[in-house]
Amino acid sequence: MSEKIKLETEFITLGQLLKDTGVIETGGQAKWFLRENSVLLNGNPEDRRGKKLRTGDVVVVGDQTFEIE
Repeated sequence: MSEKIKLETEFITLGQLLKDTGVIETGGQAKWFLRENSVLLNGNPEDRRGKKLRTGDVVVVGDQTFEIE
């Protein structure tokens, strides 16, 4: 089951998504988390915390799936 993330702006960064969804506690943990854990963006590995996520993107972190709306 995926969690839908409603955008209030044009985009959200991957680091902000991880923080807002509770995957990490602070934005500063994003760089470490992305180095140590597998994150897929639209089926492709992604490790850039500043990557801009837009409507239609799907992010998979472990057993969690987030759909950007």
